[in-house]
Amino acid sequence: MTDTDTDTDTDTDTESELESTAADTILVSSLEESTGKTAIALALARLAEAEGDSVGYMKPKGTRLQSNVGKTMDEDPLLARELLDLDAEMHDLEPVVYSPTFIEQAIRGREDPAELRERVSEAFETLAADHDRMFLEGGGEYDTGGIVDLTDVDLADLFDARVVLVAPYSIPGDLDDLLAAAEAFGDRLAGVIFNDIADAAYDPLETDVVPFLEGRGIPVFGVVPSEQTLSGVTVADLAAELGATVLVEGETDAYVERFTVGAMGADSALRHFRRTKDAAVITGGDRAEIHTAALEAPGVRCLILTGGHRPSGAVVGQATEKGVPILSVQTDTLTTIERAEDVVRSGRARDASTIDRMEGLLTDHAAVDAVLETGG
Repeated sequence: MTDTDTDTDTDTDTESELESTAADTILVSSLEESTGKTAIALALARLAEAEGDSVGYMKPKGTRLQSNVGKTMDEDPLLARELLDLDAEMHDLEPVVYSPTFIEQAIRGREDPAELRERVSEAFETLAADHDRMFLEGGGEYDTGGIVDLTDVDLADLFDARVVLVAPYSIPGDLDDLLAAAEAFGDRLAGVIFNDIADAAYDPLETDVVPFLEGRGIPVFGVVPSEQTLSGVTVADLAAELGATVLVEGETDAYVERFTVGAMGADSALRHFRRTKDAAVITGGDRAEIHTAALEAPGVRCLILTGGHRPSGAVVGQATEKGVPILSVQTDTLTTIERAEDVVRSGRARDASTIDRMEGLLTDHAAVDAVLETGG
């Protein structure tokens, strides 16, 4: 046998090993941002680990960044490395930092898709070498990365991965996006997990939507109900993230799931606030009539006062009596709304306890065995 023959055989063996590893790869993708994809990916990895598998993790495209240039590392791989006790480098766990600056450079032709693909492949090989099964986490939405040919669809093809698609659901029209994603993934789509489903949508989803999808050949692994500890943030967390001054302590462990803006008249505000639930009211610090209206509504969990203005003594006294926290920020109302919504979307509860709770929810509400057997 010649040296050339030996090299060829070695290359063939390597390709076979990679194909074998790829067969044990699950890519957790999502229809949109902040659907619980990270929690589900890590919970599935932990459940697989509990079954005796050696598991690895990778997020090929880092998208949860805190700076335009991407200098701040995505939090998801850091959490994965800690929870799964991985001996892996960040540049392998997250080989592409998909920041606004990176996207601009790609548009200008300064990022080579072929080179990026090779970088991601090499990182995957390094991470997969010592594990029975790999869990890949998609970036943001399933079509993120198209600029450099690294969408989740591309990654599923690259690593011969089977896809678990995490989807939200509120109204029947939401299925259009899901069907489009299913068509894009094709045979690689193993099934769907609906997550963070509100009570009002839960029964129609199970009764009508699941049979409809399965009739279209799209398996549904489970319907996971909304849980406040996973879908909201505490007032204390919100204050910390906004850099707010706490003027009235109140119940800072209360959960906030949505925001409402106090930009209307007092009468309209009171009617509006009374219809809301688990909300933070964001308004100017000099709008005493709005403050008073908000404090009379049972579903308001805190006031966020913008512009650095302090409320009147009467408002502080009313809030103290009712146990409603008042936070004060220096930023204007629009900026505060954007930052606050970002905090809720990113999910401040991303920690070990979050993953523990998601493991329980998946065990109770999803066919975990069916998900994990997709790896072969």
